[in-house]
Amino acid sequence: MDIIDARYVANYTVWLRFEDGAAGEVALATVLIGPLFEALQDQNYFKRFFVNPDTGTIEWPNGADFAPEFLRQKLHVTAR
Repeated sequence: MDIIDARYVANYTVWLRFEDGAAGEVALATVLIGPLFEALQDQNYFKRFFVNPDTGTIEWPNGADFAPEFLRQKLHVTAR
C-alpha cells in the first residue's frame, strides 16, 4: 500500500498515487496536531513534503509523516 507519487494541491491538501493505482486527494489540515506537526501548519513548510521510497509514504524534513494506511483511509478518489 505504498505511495509512489505525491503533489501539493492547496490548503494542506495533497494528491497521492498508491502502488495499486488508487489516486486522489487527502485533506490534512485537521490532523496537523501535536509538536511534530507544528511546523507543518506553515503552508510553505507543508509544501516541502516528499515521497520516501523506503517507507512508502510522504515525509517532511523534520521527520513528520503519516502512515500510508491512514492516508489511504482518508483518500478522496479523483480522476487526475
